[in-house]
Amino acid sequence: MQPSPQSTSPPIRQPAKLGLALSGGGARGIAHLGVLAALDELELPVAQLAGVSSGAIAGVFYAAGFPPREILQLLTTTNLFRLTRPAFSRFGLLHFDAVEALIARHLGAKLTFEDLRCPLTLVATDLMAGESVYFKTGPLLPPLLASSAVPIVYRPVEYQGRQLVDGGLLNNLPVEPLLGQNDLRVVGVHCNPVNREARVSNMRRLVERTLHLAINANTASRKALCHLLLEPPDLCHYRPLSYKRAPELFEIGYRYTLSQAAELRALL
Repeated sequence: MQPSPQSTSPPIRQPAKLGLALSGGGARGIAHLGVLAALDELELPVAQLAGVSSGAIAGVFYAAGFPPREILQLLTTTNLFRLTRPAFSRFGLLHFDAVEALIARHLGAKLTFEDLRCPLTLVATDLMAGESVYFKTGPLLPPLLASSAVPIVYRPVEYQGRQLVDGGLLNNLPVEPLLGQNDLRVVGVHCNPVNREARVSNMRRLVERTLHLAINANTASRKALCHLLLEPPDLCHYRPLSYKRAPELFEIGYRYTLSQAAELRALL
């Protein structure tokens, strides 16, 4: 008597989820909050985050469980100018002390990556080694401050024997931590579209334009690695320090993401 053949079932395929790479961009990074609010409203699952600079701040608060509109309210009710004081240092104009105290008050000074509700990777730049450094375990606050420490403006953050500054210097669209995962669809959220009609009328605008183009250059190859790129074109009309226009920036990210709902659902 021959044994009956055993039926073989096809492996169960896990549903796909979204992995978001959140760029830097100063005030333009507030659009990330609008993107995240729209994704929540569309009930699209965000399984993993990677962020740099302003994208790191948005990513940390979101991964810690703060609703995007609540993060926006926190930002708009904070006097940002009171958070800065002179550093009197050869390495930076401003201290991070007050910024650190504000973040610690809302997130907790001892918050770790392991405490977050979804995996998060933050990117900083090692000034001495000239390379990007990725953080995804251990204490959260030092890597967050390092990822946002704009060179010259803020002093470098000394952590784990490194001198760390803004990760956007070398990698302003950190897709690398999200690659190679079969069930993860990589969505790049880039807040720095180039305004090709902008006029460079003074030295300040010249510096802004030069930095904008230089940092954008390191995102081109990374955009090609995304399954979908969200880059709200209206952001090109805003400057990196347009924090007073936070509600507008939020709304741009929110409305643009809703307009891409079909493309986002198709990924899943």
